[in-house]
Amino acid sequence: MPLVHSHALFGPRFVRHLGRLLRIYWQSPDAPRAGLLLATIVALELGTVFGNVLLSDVQRRIFDAFQDRQMTPFLEAIGLFLATAGGFVLVATFRIYLRGALEIRWRKGLTGHFLQQWMSAQTYCQIELHRKATDNPDQRIQEDVRDFVASALGLSLSLLSAIATLASFAAILWNLSGRWEIPLDGRNVHIPGLMMWVAIAYALVAIWITHLVGRPLVGIQFDRQRVEADFRFSMARFRENVEEVALAHGERGERRNSLRRFDSVVRNWWDLIRAQRNLSLLTGGIGQANSLVPLLIAAPGYFAGHFTLGSVMQTRIAYGEVTGSLTWFVNAYQEIARWRANIERLVTLLEEIEATRTELAQTERVQIVRSEQDALRLEGVSITRPDGTVLIDHAEAAVRPGDRVVVFGPTGSGKRMLLRAVAGIWRFGKGRIELPRGARTLVLPERPYLPIATLREALSYPELPDTYTDPRFREALELVGLGALGGRLDEVEHWSQHLSGGEQQRLGIARALLQEPDFLFLDEATSGLDEDTERRMYELLRERLPHSAVVSIAYRPQVARYHEQRWRMAPGPAGMLLQTS
Repeated sequence: MPLVHSHALFGPRFVRHLGRLLRIYWQSPDAPRAGLLLATIVALELGTVFGNVLLSDVQRRIFDAFQDRQMTPFLEAIGLFLATAGGFVLVATFRIYLRGALEIRWRKGLTGHFLQQWMSAQTYCQIELHRKATDNPDQRIQEDVRDFVASALGLSLSLLSAIATLASFAAILWNLSGRWEIPLDGRNVHIPGLMMWVAIAYALVAIWITHLVGRPLVGIQFDRQRVEADFRFSMARFRENVEEVALAHGERGERRNSLRRFDSVVRNWWDLIRAQRNLSLLTGGIGQANSLVPLLIAAPGYFAGHFTLGSVMQTRIAYGEVTGSLTWFVNAYQEIARWRANIERLVTLLEEIEATRTELAQTERVQIVRSEQDALRLEGVSITRPDGTVLIDHAEAAVRPGDRVVVFGPTGSGKRMLLRAVAGIWRFGKGRIELPRGARTLVLPERPYLPIATLREALSYPELPDTYTDPRFREALELVGLGALGGRLDEVEHWSQHLSGGEQQRLGIARALLQEPDFLFLDEATSGLDEDTERRMYELLRERLPHSAVVSIAYRPQVARYHEQRWRMAPGPAGMLLQTS
């Protein structure tokens, strides 16, 4: 269920969350430059308001000259209108351009902050491995940041324009309608600033009704982001695993799952368009009816000859500008509802990241330290689940440069958890893991991660591709039997789909040959290879990386022949015990 359903559109929670998101960028090093840009945009925004004031006065002159049938004043007014309109268009155009420039700077800064928070210290991994409380963080960072920034600028500048317009046209409207008299009971009643009071009353009623009708949009917009992202993710996951799905003939099940997720999109869509229908009927009706109000009130006085057609037209323009300003909330309500959902989704992502870090900080965990020793050491390492269930109890072991270690054990015995602990992504437990200071580690899982990028980037990942020369890349590919790919280093491909499972594993071995880590961990990294190819890969590692320690997790017995040391997982009184030999 969405988190915002029980929260008011505005309130302490909204103010707190909005302030937090604003501080991220507006207290950054880029803020002074952005501040100058914003000041220029504000000046141009006020310039457009001033332009509207001038245009309303020019239109009064045009209609007065038109009514009096005076050609010369009419042409003069037309010329003044064209000059004023030209300046107005110029100012409005550059206002939009500079707003776009500020929007992308703000989005870049905010996106960088969220990526740093999400992807640093392996927070993303901890969230995905055991919390799983935040849906679609990638979509929040991409879409919600974009929409938050766009709406923050759009709403704030439109509100500023509304306030400036109100201040500019309120006096005009007051003065124009100050002489108006309303026929009532056979006599004329004079109400100072009549149209100003009408505008205020009309706006207050419209705001109150709009809020009552449009309140459900906040929760609906929050849900919309979630269900759309879930549907998109299900299709992306299918695309990532098309071969596996095809082999299992799982197309029908995938289609059924995607349609089930799309049903949620459809239900949310109907909720959304019903709410928008109700709100649009209201706002549209308010707008259309409002355009007639000044004419209906002015008609008796105009027909009685108390004021000119030009003054009626200027009053109508001023009334429209004033009521437009006063009903800013009515016109902006749907965007405010989307913006409120964006804010909630972004802040709850930050809160989830912080909660993950706090949980890790408060939980007894495995300590990973850098030492001056040349070996990797496990000292009293116990690995547990987040709920405290012991998986591996009090492991003691050491791996020195050049060692070849294979880890055996039944399924579910904790072999992979031990590797995760050494890699630093599973910290639940206690004990101490020592790594030599400055030692480089590389973990190759059963299915190595291959980014959608050039082949050289996939090979050098996570290092920069210019770390190695083209001859080094080609040599590594040739050694693992992928020499045919040597001419495709600059091709961008979805390599995990383009290459077979065995080719991906050999590409992982080529990555290890390039990077020459001090400690190489193979998590069933050769399981997709035939026995002869697997043997050649281990021989390559021994020949090319003689000083690297290699630790392999494997189920196939023949893997043991490529290692001198064997670690076994055996049942113990409190959890699995690590036996070394």
